Amino acid sequence: MGDSKRGRELQFANLVRSYRKNHIGKGPEKIKITFSGNWAIAHMSGNLSPVERFIASSEQGRMMIWQARTHMIKELYSQTRPKEMEELVGAKFVQLFTDINVEKDETVSVFVFDRPIDGSDTMHTI
Repeated sequence: MGDSKRGRELQFANLVRSYRKNHIGKGPEKIKITFSGNWAIAHMSGNLSPVERFIASSEQGRMMIWQARTHMIKELYSQTRPKEMEELVGAKFVQLFTDINVEKDETVSVFVFDRPIDGSDTMHTI
């Protein structure tokens, strides 16, 4: 089970990168995915475009990027379902929790699904 779970985590990372590149214009350079119960936890770095890095040189710019990279991305996932991710894990996407540290250019996202995706019976709740 471990190898197939790891393989699906790698495929999920590629789908995250592709989804963000297609809908936002740039995908993360590095992604680490971990499946846990009904969650896919993503740690991503290298998210910002050169223009965003320039904008982030001011406090107002950092706030603008943070807004776009948290609230707008959550809205995007709620409007444009990640169907390929659902097909890969065999579960329905429910919600995305995400936050970015603009200064470090690191993001953590938790993709919540309606059933366990890691081969267990564990259902995380918030």
